[in-house]
Amino acid sequence: MRLTSFTEYSLRVLLYLGTRQEGKLSSIKEISSIYQISPNHLSKIVYELGKLGLIQTIRGRNGGIRLARSPDEINIGWVVRQTEEDFHQAACFDESGEGCVISSACKLKSVLSKALHAYLHVLDSYTLGDLLINQNALQIIFDQSSEKE
Repeated sequence: MRLTSFTEYSLRVLLYLGTRQEGKLSSIKEISSIYQISPNHLSKIVYELGKLGLIQTIRGRNGGIRLARSPDEINIGWVVRQTEEDFHQAACFDESGEGCVISSACKLKSVLSKALHAYLHVLDSYTLGDLLINQNALQIIFDQSSEKE
């Protein structure tokens, strides 16, 4: 299973914001600089994370973004389900039935489906708070990255 860059960057944004002091605002420019992600692409991600209620966006001169929930309330499996477009791992997942000529007799779809459920089950067992266990180390890396700018 490979995550789209949209999902990966969504998780990175959440990790970054999770290392910030509670209530402290961050900017898209700051995050895009640290991760070397296009600010335009990051703006789309931030917009979607805001719509999902994961981050709070404050407009204006002194605006910015921050987590809208506690890291312990943000389930990683849920985030992945919300940010991935689909989980079609092979042609046999094409709902039109035209993806694969042997899908009616093949067990590959069943095996891949079980694997996907196991994958998501593992992600469901973690929160953003669990991923921030090394928060101090992450903070040092982020601070060093921002100093290079």
